[in-house]
Amino acid sequence: MEDKELLEKFLNPDSRNYAYNLLVRKYQQKVYWHIRKMVIDHDDANDVTQEVFIKIWKSLENFRSDAQLFTWIYRIATNECLNFLAKKRRRYFLPIGDVEGGLASKLETSDMIGGDEIQLKLQQAILKLPEKQRLVFNMKYYDELTYEQMSAVLGTSVGALKASYHLATKKIEEFVKQD
Repeated sequence: MEDKELLEKFLNPDSRNYAYNLLVRKYQQKVYWHIRKMVIDHDDANDVTQEVFIKIWKSLENFRSDAQLFTWIYRIATNECLNFLAKKRRRYFLPIGDVEGGLASKLETSDMIGGDEIQLKLQQAILKLPEKQRLVFNMKYYDELTYEQMSAVLGTSVGALKASYHLATKKIEEFVKQD
């Protein structure tokens, strides 16, 4: 079902729950993996994903169709993810390096990697990136978003996103070459 039709059904009180369930089915997996790449831990990713869909439920009737629904959902997911990581740092009074260290240790036991040493090295390199570069890299490399889509989600210029992606790939390349 197209997003426009989903929105129309959601705005109708008789089909609101049905439309919302369809929307969740359509986007849940994409949102989960987008978040999981940032927070690493499965339980944390589930919690953040649930928060994203709660926000979507509360805000969907106010959605302005001047943006794509997909872009709007990704923006909510991205903001929730960044807020979660910031809360985690504040809650434990941790500098960013300590949070990354904790995420890296979870990465080694994660089912996301499946024991592949090259994939583990790549994920460790991605965790070393600043949050914004990590987000841009994940969105471009894994989610295969265009720079224009990322610009709509992040509210950043295409040129800045290209620069962030370029810097991220250089840093990852340097990390992977180390031994």
